[in-house]
Amino acid sequence: MQPSTDTRPVIAITMGDPSGVGPEVVAKALARPDVLAMCRPLVIGDTARLEAAAALCGVVLDRSTVEIVDVGSVPADLPWGQVSAVGGDAAYRYIERAAELAMCGEVQAICTAPLNKEALHAAGHVYPGHTELLAHLTGTDEVSMMLVAPGLRVVHVTTHIGIIDAVAKIEPGLVARTIRRAHETLLRSGISAPRLAVCGINPHAGENGLFGHGEEGSKIEPAIAMVRAEGIDAVGPLPADTLFFRARRGDFDCVVAMYHDQGHGPIKVLGLEAGVNITIGLPVVRTSVDHGTAFDIAGTGVADERSMAEALRQAVGLAAVSARPGR
Repeated sequence: MQPSTDTRPVIAITMGDPSGVGPEVVAKALARPDVLAMCRPLVIGDTARLEAAAALCGVVLDRSTVEIVDVGSVPADLPWGQVSAVGGDAAYRYIERAAELAMCGEVQAICTAPLNKEALHAAGHVYPGHTELLAHLTGTDEVSMMLVAPGLRVVHVTTHIGIIDAVAKIEPGLVARTIRRAHETLLRSGISAPRLAVCGINPHAGENGLFGHGEEGSKIEPAIAMVRAEGIDAVGPLPADTLFFRARRGDFDCVVAMYHDQGHGPIKVLGLEAGVNITIGLPVVRTSVDHGTAFDIAGTGVADERSMAEALRQAVGLAAVSARPGR
């Protein structure tokens, strides 16, 4: 990137799996004046594929305002909507380049379009998803996933593992670290006194030992006691079946969910077009759309770009806070 007096943050936008809807939602988002007004987009991907997606969507990319780092490696005849090692490797290369730029300060945040885990694995990059991949690329031991939708924020103690493995993995130290990461992110987002609510694992948060094997008492309650002693306003464990309603009503600023579907379900009910995925605990800012590659509609031009636009807005906000003196 050339030196500039432009105060808008530079956001690295990875194109995602080139066979999915990533190129289309990126092209559509970057055709929006509101998006271009808030950031300097640097697309990491394949120029020809992005321009093909723009043509499919009926939009024009203004190359005077949209810069592209062409990583290449995508054949012109790569089909839309199909899993391939070529697509998986390309998606990996985009993330790898974006992480390099972010770690050396060339960009202020990373915003990712979706990749496909099967394609990623077919290419030999065996990671559960973006979150774990970025942790590896930035040398980060532990990160958390935060999902944001209108009126609701959720951070996960565990994510891409089976439910039995998740229950085994949950322990007071992990729960406490997750709560701390959520608290710090909320502070950085401008919430001066964050209120966090922590889900139980079992129905009715165990009903005082009636359900489960005492997991709430052994795995969650000690963590809440630890963070409360540090001055963090966290309560629980609370029953998940009513907690998300209370959080969206405004009782809490963030819900700490214990496992993937416990947290993802309520967010996605609110609409895939509005959800944003934020990786917290990284040394760089990273946001993402909260939907997949949607191979069933890829290449048709109908993909909805609103989640990408919101992910960019969140990236800009977090990048601005990170850039303040003392951060």
